[in-house]
Amino acid sequence: MIPRVLTVAGSDSGGGAGIQADLKTMLALGVHGMSVITAVTAQNSLGVQGAWELPVEAVRAQYRSVVDDIGVQAVKTGMLASAELVEAVAELISGTDAPAVVDPVGVSKHGDALLAASALDSVRTKLLPVATVATPNLDEVAQLTGVRVASEDDLRRAAVAVLSYGPRWVLIKGGHLPGDALDLLTDGTDEYLLRAPRHDNRHTHGTGCTLASAIASGLAKGLSVPVAVAAAKEYVTGAIEAGFALGAGIGPVDHGWRFRN
Repeated sequence: MIPRVLTVAGSDSGGGAGIQADLKTMLALGVHGMSVITAVTAQNSLGVQGAWELPVEAVRAQYRSVVDDIGVQAVKTGMLASAELVEAVAELISGTDAPAVVDPVGVSKHGDALLAASALDSVRTKLLPVATVATPNLDEVAQLTGVRVASEDDLRRAAVAVLSYGPRWVLIKGGHLPGDALDLLTDGTDEYLLRAPRHDNRHTHGTGCTLASAIASGLAKGLSVPVAVAAAKEYVTGAIEAGFALGAGIGPVDHGWRFRN
């Protein structure tokens, strides 16, 4: 049977990030993608014009509907917006026998807040402890831990801080640092530095969603965490290189770049 992956995230009406990016990634990587929508956003290449959180009971019903009938080999989380949603999703994941990739989304690519400040403690104490892999970027690391990453040496300090909240693995995404796109993957014992060339392309909307979904797809296929993360890094690097203009602002990465190549 084809591996099945469930994304629990917000909808991006512009199609570059969120549920839409997740499902495109899963299709490109050969798994069956399913979705639990947590919020609806009015969003385009210029930013987020509005966001409407779904009720917890609607999120819980979607999750149970999929997992109880179809089953999942991996779960990926994205925009959860409120403490109530974070805690409900963490509880659902804890009762699901599948690896979970937690992308602790705090802000959009355009700088729009996607997580209430009051929800940060719930992410730390409820969601991160059930994560197989947590994938914060540098802004999210600072939000969650207070650690500011300014150099490659700071990546390890950031990883230790995030691991203290309980995820099995953490991938600190160093894409905002100068030079090559460098990420650090570690479980506190084993450590992997993942380096890729930086492409001169401003159309990078959806990179975080795409990377987390690619990792979940690899885990659903039975890959180990290090192998799944390395494959996901390769996929998202190609998607960034092929990113294209859309609208008047920041365009999306190209989820189908391998098909066009």
